[in-house]
Amino acid sequence: MNDITAQFVDDRQLRRLKRRFGGHVVDWLSELPAVVDKLAAEWRLTVDGPATHGRTSVVLYATLADGRKGVLKLTPDSGLAVSEAAMLRMWRPTGRVPRVWALDSGHGAILMERIERDATIAETGVVPPMATIGTLVSQLHGVDVPRRRLMELRPLMARVQFVFDLWSRERNEGPAVDIVSPTAMHQGYNRARALAVGELDLAPLHGDLHPGNVLDGGPRGLVAVDPRACYGDGAVDAVDWAVWKAASVTEVERRVAELSRTMGVDGERMMEWVRAFAPCMAVAMVNRAQGHTDQFATLMELMEDTLVTGRAHAR
Repeated sequence: MNDITAQFVDDRQLRRLKRRFGGHVVDWLSELPAVVDKLAAEWRLTVDGPATHGRTSVVLYATLADGRKGVLKLTPDSGLAVSEAAMLRMWRPTGRVPRVWALDSGHGAILMERIERDATIAETGVVPPMATIGTLVSQLHGVDVPRRRLMELRPLMARVQFVFDLWSRERNEGPAVDIVSPTAMHQGYNRARALAVGELDLAPLHGDLHPGNVLDGGPRGLVAVDPRACYGDGAVDAVDWAVWKAASVTEVERRVAELSRTMGVDGERMMEWVRAFAPCMAVAMVNRAQGHTDQFATLMELMEDTLVTGRAHAR
């Protein structure tokens, strides 16, 4: 990585991009300064510097010629950019996502508005009221979308497969290999796969609605970013919020009750989704040296429940 590219990504971001896209991402990064210069000229903007978040992309702050503050987002996977821009435009009437101002599909680049505070909920460290989260999810799911467009979205099953493939690989390559069992991963995947083929509460899903992908928009309220668009059971979009910083299974159950009530979905099914994804979230916490937390202990308890259920079904 040369000195110019280093202005856009640090070592941590480089490791993230390599994990997600492989070693060839270094070649993509080496060409990025020229691409950014081209887009800056074409879209009449000034690049102000790297943004503080972005896992599968390079995110840069920018100022347009008319003074508007924007974000320039670039990814090695142009398909992700096209899908994200389409989803954000579909959700624009809700006011709960950034406005998309321009898309260059060839370079995997999106130009969008900069949210006023631009701090993720994960960065604030404050758990919002579950009714607030439930309202955000409900508004995203409630957009009026022609059925033809819904059918163009990837099925939820594809997202489930991707998530479990990703975290199974992360488990095998990190310290979680000695803590989260392959049986737990397998049982979680089986449970998620069974849920993904359901026909209840179908909605256009964000697909990755965790606290790192929701911004505190100040007076505007919460704003969702970085969708991984798919179509399926709406209950799944609330899973991360049910467990984030939760110190007990009882707390998870309380949150699920409030989230499901606000969203108008079945609480027992949402709890099933939580148990299904618990192994993946446990792997993430161990590999990030967070295995000592109350949330991790809660995830382990939820995983054990999954294993007991799986053994009962096997009999």
